[in-house]
Amino acid sequence: MAADTIDSATRNGDLARSGLNADALRRGVLDNLTCLQARSPAIATPHDWYMALAYSVRDRMLARWEATIQTYVASELRVACYLSAEFLIGPQLGNNLVNLGIEANARAAMQALGQDLDALLAIEEEPGLGNGGLGRLAACYLDSLATLEIPSVGYGIRYEFGIFDQQIRDGCQVEVTDKWLQKGNPWEIVRPNVAYYVAFGGQTQCATDAEGRLRVQWTPARMVKGVACDTPMLGYRVNTCNTLRLWKSEAVESFDLQDFNAGDYYEAVQEKVISETLSKVLYPNDEPEAGKRLRLAQQYFFVSCSLQDMLRLLDLKGEPIARFADMFTVQLNDTHPSIAVAELMRLLVDVRLLPWDEAWEITRNALSYTNHTLLPEALETWGLPLFRSLLPRPLEIIYEINRRFLEEIRQRYPGDDASVARMSMIDETGDKKLRMAHLSTVGCRAVNGVAELHSALLKETVLRDFAQLWPERFHNVTNGVTPRRFMLLSNPGLARLLDETVGDGWVTDLTRLRKLDAYADDPAFLEKWRAVKRANKQLLSERIRDVTNIVVNPDALFDIQVKRIHEYKRQHLNALYIITLYQRLRRNADQGAAPRCFIFGGKAAPGYAMAKLMIRLITGIAEVVNNDPAMEGRLKVVFFPDFNVKNAQFIYPAADLSEQISTAGKEASGTGNMKFMMNGAITIGTLDGANVEIREEAGDENFFLFGLTAEQVEHVTHDGYRPAQYADNNAELRETLNLIADGYFSRGDKQVFRPLVENLLQSDPFLVLADYTDYVTCQERVSAAWQDPARWTRMSVLNTARSGKFSSDRAISEYCERIWKISPVRIDLDRS
Repeated sequence: MAADTIDSATRNGDLARSGLNADALRRGVLDNLTCLQARSPAIATPHDWYMALAYSVRDRMLARWEATIQTYVASELRVACYLSAEFLIGPQLGNNLVNLGIEANARAAMQALGQDLDALLAIEEEPGLGNGGLGRLAACYLDSLATLEIPSVGYGIRYEFGIFDQQIRDGCQVEVTDKWLQKGNPWEIVRPNVAYYVAFGGQTQCATDAEGRLRVQWTPARMVKGVACDTPMLGYRVNTCNTLRLWKSEAVESFDLQDFNAGDYYEAVQEKVISETLSKVLYPNDEPEAGKRLRLAQQYFFVSCSLQDMLRLLDLKGEPIARFADMFTVQLNDTHPSIAVAELMRLLVDVRLLPWDEAWEITRNALSYTNHTLLPEALETWGLPLFRSLLPRPLEIIYEINRRFLEEIRQRYPGDDASVARMSMIDETGDKKLRMAHLSTVGCRAVNGVAELHSALLKETVLRDFAQLWPERFHNVTNGVTPRRFMLLSNPGLARLLDETVGDGWVTDLTRLRKLDAYADDPAFLEKWRAVKRANKQLLSERIRDVTNIVVNPDALFDIQVKRIHEYKRQHLNALYIITLYQRLRRNADQGAAPRCFIFGGKAAPGYAMAKLMIRLITGIAEVVNNDPAMEGRLKVVFFPDFNVKNAQFIYPAADLSEQISTAGKEASGTGNMKFMMNGAITIGTLDGANVEIREEAGDENFFLFGLTAEQVEHVTHDGYRPAQYADNNAELRETLNLIADGYFSRGDKQVFRPLVENLLQSDPFLVLADYTDYVTCQERVSAAWQDPARWTRMSVLNTARSGKFSSDRAISEYCERIWKISPVRIDLDRS
């Protein structure tokens, strides 16, 4: 073969792997279909085509990934390490096409191959790596870290099964195994050579080393190996491609030949089964003791692997251990990774043989902690017997950290035993427990809340003593979400309109949307805006019909509440209003309420009976309302099952009204509220979490406010809350509760909702009845506004225009500036 022919063939091969035009993509897909999928086009299934396209897109990311890694290795820089038990990254194909800027080329390439890109995008499984806002926030931050060219790594667990797929059967939630990996994951690259050992159980012994120093030897009962599984995380239109490194658990010795030869076939593989359980499922039911034990083991497993990985990278760069905090800044996303305080100390003191004070200085300078909740039940604690049996050496280290810390407190506040008890990492009341939020606060140099109100309440309530002791350690970084996935990818019609109106710079600088203010009274622009929203509502209507067999009118007001089902999020307050509205419409055919479609979505924890009962109530209401001929064209209720990122991409763009109705002071921030706002939904909400800042940005007139404030909630509960009085004093509320109790929404069964009604009337811990009247009145204001299309559309436009603050790019910039002290690093791609 002539030299020029060889060069031409080589170039064509390179282009099939790296070229971004439609022809290069087409050749790349065919190459991967044949060489990786072992399929010919004639027999390829749609899933084969999806995998071939995904591999082809990944090929185009790998050069950027390699360049990013090489730049980080060769440079003097600091890396942000984001430790999170969840990374709800969502389907990757569409997102990577957008970030590479090749969606149109991919569409043309697949069309040339007789395939429809949208159909292939629909095939991709939702990665079962997260559940709610915590994991979605972490994923948004990875997107922004790469887009802003910040050196970073995400660390977590590679769950084989997600939390569960949700089905609704006979009105009830049914949990089905989430087998998201059963057909493979084209984005994951397993690194068998990057593996670490993690110890559990056993005992510790003290001994003196050759230099006369006291050392502790941990002899574990069991060891587990953690293997790295990497996913490239590409930034938007940049060469930076960071890494999400997730740990898969494996047995140190997966097969015992001696047991097998002796005839004990089950025992031969038992160690493998036990070890692999660690990364088997996201959030096992932690009601039973075995579930708690597994949850704690999962947390320690991924934290230990991650810290060992950082130490290995430090060694590879030839840096001394004293420079650990200069090279890495480690962010703990809530208390799930808080064991990092003890584990980093163990690695430094026991393994690297550093003196305690030097190790503590490194640990304190390297770690930072994000608090995500004020709810006492969500502030993680662990019983001492469980912790001791599973992690004896880390517990000893926590005892020593606590001893030294409490000595400081006693010196600072002599004789103040109450402060010592409150601030101790050990809760001595009742069964002794470890307070992980206290461990994180003492062991980290920075603590931040995730909304202005939440950060203020954090310093005034659950961490008040620590905030008074170390005021300089506390910060606020209001959450943010990525506009790439939740606008550019999810809402292409709106994205095109924004590009035409304000230019495409908004994708990486969301504050540019403020220019939309100038168009809020432009009739021609408002008509285009309504057309985009109408098209999105039509798409969601079709999806609702396909999934639930419920036909909804896209011209109705889409009133949407999608989030984790929990009492404090108060889906049952929404349900009470729907019943009230239904009764009003039945009594008065001329009632001037706007036609509405109420749409719910969200999962209840498998062991959370009240949350599952709330789902049952919503579906029961839907059954009655949707089968009432008098409600046709006026009222529909939908529970959309299995709410996740994939489904959310249809839901947020279609929303007219965003329900953010949690009890004031209970929601740390929220991120769904931001996604709704970016897509032009108007919020009805309390002054809770980031709602406060959303209202400040949007303007009071573009937000439907109701309910008690956080201060009023505290006052009402402090004075002795009597919820039954609210029902006694409000005929509509009393009627609504009686309908539920009488079995009207449970096919005549009066026992089904008895626990829910009794809970509301006797305790009502989240003040649903206290806020009911104001909520109903506020919903009347919503109806009045909806019936003025020009006013409603103006409000919608201004919500999008003023959503710039809630970009995750802004949040990550604040972390870099205030906490991490990290600057961007440009990645140059060598195309020679």
